[in-house]
Amino acid sequence: MPDILVLYYSRGGATRALAERIAAGIDSVAGAQARMRTVPPVAPITQTAAPPVPESGAPYVELRDLEECIGLALGSPTRFGNMAAPLKYFLDSTAALWQNGALSGKPACVFTATASMHGGQETTLTSMMLPLLHHGMLIVGIPFTEPLLTSTAGGGTPYGASHVSGGMGDKPVHEDEKRLAFALGKRLAQVALKLAK
Repeated sequence: MPDILVLYYSRGGATRALAERIAAGIDSVAGAQARMRTVPPVAPITQTAAPPVPESGAPYVELRDLEECIGLALGSPTRFGNMAAPLKYFLDSTAALWQNGALSGKPACVFTATASMHGGQETTLTSMMLPLLHHGMLIVGIPFTEPLLTSTAGGGTPYGASHVSGGMGDKPVHEDEKRLAFALGKRLAQVALKLAK
């Protein structure tokens, strides 16, 4: 069965929770399955490096995960209106895939979590799209045919799924945010399977 890569970085767990809902949406489509991966944190050389295998959660991503997938869901918490450094660091290592066009023509979507409603959700989502567009990927968003997109009081944008976690990261993922993330994963899987034919 073809894999759709759900690649994310999560520090407090909110982005991971969205990734799990997106993966559930992917898995709900017959003929598709989610492959969950994460990236290691980056740190100054004065700090201890991360172990080669995470203690829990998804394994660390390898370039072959991108080569083998038929679609990609990319997620990061917001850092000053942009993706987090660990995810950017990994994407910067994908030049060989760009050179051989390994991702060209594959669909992709993006998702994020922010502390506040105005914490940079949309700029983070669009910043994550830029390297995907350079790779030739086809961006899939959440259309306004999803009724929750116009009624959610939390996260959720046409650019991708999102969550408002609160200043202390203490707000759980709201049911509307979960449903929109699920819908995004399902849509990505449906598009990926059509394009893979």
